[in-house]
Amino acid sequence: MKHDEASSEKVDVVVLTKNSERVLERCLNSIYKNLPVNRLIIVDGYSTDSTLEIIERFRERYGNVILLMDNGTRGSARMKGIREVRTEWFVFVDSDVVLCNQWYERAKRFMKDDVGGIWGIEIWDGLQHSAALKLFLTVTRKIFYLRGGTHDMLVRREAVEDINIPRELHVFEDMFIKEWIEEKGYRVIATYDPYCIHYRPPSAWTLKGSIDILAENLRFAPRRRLPHMFLAYGFYAAYIAYRIISKNLGC
Repeated sequence: MKHDEASSEKVDVVVLTKNSERVLERCLNSIYKNLPVNRLIIVDGYSTDSTLEIIERFRERYGNVILLMDNGTRGSARMKGIREVRTEWFVFVDSDVVLCNQWYERAKRFMKDDVGGIWGIEIWDGLQHSAALKLFLTVTRKIFYLRGGTHDMLVRREAVEDINIPRELHVFEDMFIKEWIEEKGYRVIATYDPYCIHYRPPSAWTLKGSIDILAENLRFAPRRRLPHMFLAYGFYAAYIAYRIISKNLGC
């Protein structure tokens, strides 16, 4: 099949949820607005908030929502979603991001024969017009090439159809996916356009929350990547500290 034909086809979309009510409605609206959705595959971790009610509203509205349940890790949930995919290309979208306008139209120009994954860069909410944005984008793209990311990622199904993500991978399952695609001989591209806005949880903007996130990432990072991780995440830590101080000073 020629890729000019493939790019015009619909794509399955895989979204992992667990108590995701905070951003989920905006996320799903952006998916249906900016992707040619074949089926929306939700893998839910037994949410106890209004997540399932939001999903049901979208199922009633569009009729193409598949709801799967998984009580394991992000690794096991992503495996369950991948197994359900039927389209030649599919998209991972995190439940706390909002896709930019015309996301798919911007991404499909990268759908070449040697490409297995296309990642649209994440931009943290509040950074869109910040003086730090240019540096943030540069650092974030470097981090993707170190550890991967699935915030908004278009994936060739053939590149992952036989993947077996270790069930214990609740963190760095995205790195496993990226490296698997590359080991299959495909390129994985990180692009500045398209992009998504990442609405990080309020706890991420507290000192304790940011330290917890950093510690979790560094604890599970492969040892060969640790030196690079320290350098990369140092920028994030500095930006979060600046934002906390600015808020406390009323800037």
